[in-house]
Amino acid sequence: MATQGFSTVDEDVADRTRRENAALARTLAGVPEPHEVDDAPAIRAAREAGKGAFPAPLPLPEGTDRTIPGRGGPVPVRVFRPDRVRGVYLHLHGGGWTLGTARGQDAALWDLARAAGIAVVSVEYRLAPEHPYPAGPDDCEDAARWLIAVGAAELGTDRLVIGGESAGAHLAVGTLLRLGARARAFRAAQLCFGVYDLSMTPSQRHGHDTMILSRATLAWFYDQFLPGRTPEQRRDPAVSPLYADPGDLRGLPPARFVVGTADPLLDDSLFMAARWRAAGNDADLVVVAEAVHAFTSFPMTIARRELARQAGHIGAAVG
Repeated sequence: MATQGFSTVDEDVADRTRRENAALARTLAGVPEPHEVDDAPAIRAAREAGKGAFPAPLPLPEGTDRTIPGRGGPVPVRVFRPDRVRGVYLHLHGGGWTLGTARGQDAALWDLARAAGIAVVSVEYRLAPEHPYPAGPDDCEDAARWLIAVGAAELGTDRLVIGGESAGAHLAVGTLLRLGARARAFRAAQLCFGVYDLSMTPSQRHGHDTMILSRATLAWFYDQFLPGRTPEQRRDPAVSPLYADPGDLRGLPPARFVVGTADPLLDDSLFMAARWRAAGNDADLVVVAEAVHAFTSFPMTIARRELARQAGHIGAAVG
């Protein structure tokens, strides 16, 4: 039976989150938004140097780089493998299909690998605008098919979970839809503050001054990923999974949707979780009071709590 869960509001935690949000806003004051820079390579370079909205990436020696076969050429992946492996998490990073890297969250992925007892395979999919749709989704699908085919031989288990953050959650859902019946190879999906309607949900349209991700920045990301497409064309289910046929949604793995009340992508998770349930799938919806977009990337109380819960969810999914 399809299920729905809501996190309860702990007012002490919510008050602390408001204070931490205010501190984060002061830290980000003066940092230009991506649409203001309008130069994807320059934004990537600034983020690598720790000059963007997110902490500078700190690659760990525990991560191993390799390539897997893909239709557009070899696809790089970054692999974390603890001593005990009970399952594999296929991770798709965020960044508006334009920014981000598989090496950008090593500490979090290594912590997850050890806490959940899983191997993590993070995909270095091609980025827009140099490689617009469907390049990135193709790479993610190729990685999923590779993992289904060789996971047991390469990593010692066929117990698979898929997920990601923001654009990565979008890519995870899109990958499951592309897989069709083979999506059942994945036992669960972990979907953090994802974007599922690239023509803009109401919360996106009203998110003018939202911290981290404004309406103007969302529009800029969509233009990089889907150049020249009208809003109606962006409602194609192949692009915006919120519009998927009910039959295509049926039989997808249990999913855990996480989003904050201060995130312009709030409606995306609310609506996608509802469609997931309506198709007969299990869906757990966690709405975090006062949480901004990408809150798990920052040193916040709610981030530590949520990352621990993700590890528990993924660990339980692989048994």
